[in-house]
Amino acid sequence: MTERWVGVGRSAETDSATAGAEACSAALEGRADARLLIVFASPAHDLEALLAGIAPGDVPLVGCSTAGEIATGGPGDRGVVVLALGGPGFAVCTAVATGASERLREAGGEVARCLDTVEPRPHRTLLLLSDGLAGNQQEIVRGAYDVAGAAVPLVGGCAGDDLAMRETFVLHGGQVLRDAVIGVALGSDAPLGIGVQHGWRRVGDPVLVTRSAGNRVYTLDDRPALDVYLERLGAPAMDPAEFTRFALSHPLGLGRRSGEDHVRFVGEANFEDRSLGCIAAVPQGGIAWFMEGDAESVLTATDNACAEALSVLEGATPLGVLAFDCIARRSVLGDGIACEVARIGDACGGAPVAGFYTYGEIARTRGISGFHNQTLVVLAVA
Repeated sequence: MTERWVGVGRSAETDSATAGAEACSAALEGRADARLLIVFASPAHDLEALLAGIAPGDVPLVGCSTAGEIATGGPGDRGVVVLALGGPGFAVCTAVATGASERLREAGGEVARCLDTVEPRPHRTLLLLSDGLAGNQQEIVRGAYDVAGAAVPLVGGCAGDDLAMRETFVLHGGQVLRDAVIGVALGSDAPLGIGVQHGWRRVGDPVLVTRSAGNRVYTLDDRPALDVYLERLGAPAMDPAEFTRFALSHPLGLGRRSGEDHVRFVGEANFEDRSLGCIAAVPQGGIAWFMEGDAESVLTATDNACAEALSVLEGATPLGVLAFDCIARRSVLGDGIACEVARIGDACGGAPVAGFYTYGEIARTRGISGFHNQTLVVLAVA
C-alpha cells in the first residue's frame, strides 16, 4: 500500500470472539499495513475473548471499555468498534502503567515516555486511555504533561462500564487491565487536529467553594453543597437515583483566567452530610458556577469542536476522526445522539468516525489543564 488510510469497523454480535473478528475485519478491509488498532468495547463482552478474536499479531493494539460506542453509522450499545490506521507516514509507540490509582501523576508520566522512542514525525500527539474510576484524572494529565511538555498535545478519554460505576478496563495488546493507563505516541507526516467544546452555560451568580477535599465538595458559600446546588437550580427534593439523573445535565463549572469554564460532572450526592461527589477535583477556595444545557447547545458545541479540529489541518480533508464524548451529553441529547454522530461525519467530509461515550475526556492543546467532564473531544487525522 502506498497511501495513508483510516478504517472503522463495528459489530453487534453477542459472541465476543466473533464480534472482535468481525469489527477488525471491517476496519482493515483486507489491508495488511496497519500501524495501530484502537478498540472500544462494551464491558458486556468477554474482553479477553474479544481480543483473541481480533488477533492483532504484531500490530499495536490499545482500547478500553465504554458507556456506549460510536462509529460512522451512529451510536450503539453493548457492541464493539475498531479503528485501524495504516500506510506510510504514521509512527506509533504504546506504553502502559498499572496500579494507577495509587500513583496517578507518576502513571501519566510513565506512559508519556513512549514519546521518547517513537519514530520522529513532524506532527505528534499523545493519546491517553485511562481507568475511568481510578481517581482524579487531572493528575494523569499533569504527569503526562511533565514528560511531554507544552509542544505535544494530549487527547483521549476515560473508560466506562455502561454507567454501572463499578469497574472499567483498558486494553493493551492481548491484555485486559484494571486500574491502568494507556499511552500512545502517535507521529504523523500530516497534521493532527484536536477540538474540544462542552455546550453548557452558566446559571445565576457564582459560588465560592468553601470546603472541598479532592473530588468531594462539602460546602459552597459556607453552606452544605447539596442544599445550595438544589436551591440554586430550582430542583425539588429527590432520592439518590433521581439526583443522579438530574445531575447529568447540571454540572459545575470551574472558572479559569482564560474565561472558559472547566466542567465537572456531579456524579453523586451524600444525603447524610449533604456533600457532592464529582468525577474530578474541585479546588477549595475556587469560584464555581452551576451550569445547564439542552440539545441545541450540545449540538452547537459538536459543530464547534469539529471546526476547531479541522482548523489545524491546513485545509486537508480528514482521513478519519476519533470522538471522545461524555456519557452525560448523550443523556441530554436522548434520541438526538444519532444526529450528533452524523454531524461529526458531515463536518469532517464524510470521514470514518470511531469513538466512545466516556467517564471523562482529555484534551490539552495549551496550558497545563487538560481533563474535562461533559465535553466532546475530537481528534481529526489528516
